[in-house]
Amino acid sequence: MIVKCAGRLVVLAAVPAAVFLTLGLSGPALAESGKTYQIDLAQLNASGSSGTVMLSLKGSQLTVQIESEGMVPGQPSAQHLHGSTKGHDFHCPDATDDTDGDGVLSNTEATHDYGDINISLTTAGDTKATSGLAVERMPVADKQGKVSYKRTIAVGQDVVDHIKDLHVVQHGIDRNKNDKYDFGGAGKSELDPKLPQEATAPTNCGEVKGAAVGSVPVGGIETGGGSPQRAAVPVTLRDGAAITVLAVAGAVAVARKRAAAVPVRRETAGGGA
Repeated sequence: MIVKCAGRLVVLAAVPAAVFLTLGLSGPALAESGKTYQIDLAQLNASGSSGTVMLSLKGSQLTVQIESEGMVPGQPSAQHLHGSTKGHDFHCPDATDDTDGDGVLSNTEATHDYGDINISLTTAGDTKATSGLAVERMPVADKQGKVSYKRTIAVGQDVVDHIKDLHVVQHGIDRNKNDKYDFGGAGKSELDPKLPQEATAPTNCGEVKGAAVGSVPVGGIETGGGSPQRAAVPVTLRDGAAITVLAVAGAVAVARKRAAAVPVRRETAGGGA
C-alpha cells in the first residue's frame, strides 16, 4: 500500500510539471496571448519599397504595426487593409495587371487583385473605407523614406474571422524621381483628379502568411523577393488545451511504469517484516 500511494503521488506531481514545461506559460497567460500574424511587403511599380507588418488580434482589438522603407521622403503614404471578409480570394497584383500599358499600375488596376478597402490605416480619426484618401491623416515618411506606424483599432467579428484574407497595401510612388508627388510623373489620379497619380498608385503589397510570431524584427526590415513563407497556424487557447492533454497523458503513463517497477512490501501475519 505504501508504494501504491507513493505511485499515485508521483502521478499527481508529474502532471503540473509536464504542463508547465511543455507550454512554457500558465493557462491565463496563454489565454491573453491572442493571435499575431506577419506580412512581408514587396514592391509594386518598381518603387524599391519593402517592409514588415504585424497584425495582432486580442478579442475585437486589432493592433497594426508597420515598418517600411523606400517610400517617398516627406510625403504621406495612404495605407489600407484590402481584401474580403466574405471568403473571396484576393491577392497582391503584379506588373501584368497594368492593363492600359502605360507603365504605371494604378490603384484601379490593382484593386481587381487585392480587393476594395476594408480598413483605412489612418493615424487618427475613423478607419472607415471612406477615409481611404484622407492623406492628411496618413503617416508621413521621414527624410530617409521610412514609415513607422502603430495603431490599435476596434474591428468587427467579420474581420476577426477573415483576418488571413486581408492584405496591407501602401500607396505613393515617385516615378520622375524628384522626391515628391506631382502631376509630371504620371498625371492625375483616376480616383481624384485633384491628386497626382503618384500619390495613389500602390507602392507595395503583402499578404497575411499566418505565421505565429512575436514582434517586429529588431535591427532591420525584411525585404521582399525571397522564397514564399510556409503558412503556419498561430497557437491559440484551443491548441494549448490539446498540448496540455498530451502532456498530462504522457506524464501519467511514465509515472505508472515507474510505480509498477518498484517491488511491493507485504506484511506477515506476525507483524514482522
